[in-house]
Amino acid sequence: MGKRGAGEGTIYQRPDGRWTAQLRLDYGVRKTLYGRTRAEVQTKLRQLRRDREDGVAVGVPSITVAAYLARWLDEAARLKVRPSTLESYTLNARRLAPLIGRIKLSQLTPQVIQGAYARLLAQGLAPRSVRQAHVVLHGALGQAMRWGMVGRNAADGVIVPRPEPREMETLTIDELQRLFEVTKDEPLRSLWILLSTTGLREGEALGLRWDDVDLARGTLVVRRAVQRQGTAGWVVIDPKTPRSRRTIHLSRLAVEALRARKTHQRELRLAAGRRWQDTWGDLVFSSLTGRPLQPSWVSVAFRRDLEKAGIRRVRVHDLRHTAATLLLTRGVHPKVVQDMLGHSTVTLTLDTYSHVTPALHKEAADHMDALLGK
Repeated sequence: MGKRGAGEGTIYQRPDGRWTAQLRLDYGVRKTLYGRTRAEVQTKLRQLRRDREDGVAVGVPSITVAAYLARWLDEAARLKVRPSTLESYTLNARRLAPLIGRIKLSQLTPQVIQGAYARLLAQGLAPRSVRQAHVVLHGALGQAMRWGMVGRNAADGVIVPRPEPREMETLTIDELQRLFEVTKDEPLRSLWILLSTTGLREGEALGLRWDDVDLARGTLVVRRAVQRQGTAGWVVIDPKTPRSRRTIHLSRLAVEALRARKTHQRELRLAAGRRWQDTWGDLVFSSLTGRPLQPSWVSVAFRRDLEKAGIRRVRVHDLRHTAATLLLTRGVHPKVVQDMLGHSTVTLTLDTYSHVTPALHKEAADHMDALLGK
């Protein structure tokens, strides 16, 4: 009889006459099987091997999906994502818990998950939100595989609802000029100008301090952002990606707007007196007492200024899209736009602003006519 290979198992007879088979599993657990005859334990051993080859987890402690997701959020997700992202993960775990939370992790199947997504849609959850829940569940089950708790990712075989494409809103040059014109005496005019000429994220702009800005050279450095996180309130966070930590050159329009903002802020500081708070440093955009501006308040002010200018309603974030679109349509190299926006890759920039591509193709054809047409 030849020597057994690794993972083939061991069969022997106990002193009491019963037969025993043992198989060492990939994640360090030894599974023991019992039978009255050698043939019986051989059959059980073959089935155990088949289950392992088919991706069925065997020999692991029983745990419900809800209990596992709670453990994954606390022991894994918390270590690699931002607090705001963790809040989103937790929300999606709570959405899934009533539907699949009581099922054993080892018994979770693609059919069960598919049914849960269908029920979420029937309850009125948007396809985009169901897709987010899928991303969270798929990532959690992927970690369960790496921990040896399941043999396959049950979310792999699920059809995910396709979200409705979200149309990107941008302002035209004429609309921007009207916005700047009618807000000459408004406190946040300089913020609208900065966002629409640099492509800064709103949190990055609201986290700017005056020592990040060099008006003489016409540059600013993105070093941080502010974000409101549940019960923690306002927190300072690192930029979104390593490339988000960047230096941006300012237009003359932005420099002039920031000079006016600095003058206005000196007046606010004098008026506030002892009520002025420097806890957050010398913020470029602050409240009447030096505190960070709340994005909700900024959104209200933006809607008011848009209405005043006779412009359709868009989001504050759409000023970032406006800046990128204007630069790309003017022929600025996508790599430069990537650096300004702080995108991790130029591919992300091109994919995000693919609506600009047809205009760039037409411009390329016109260049070829200009060069070779004669």
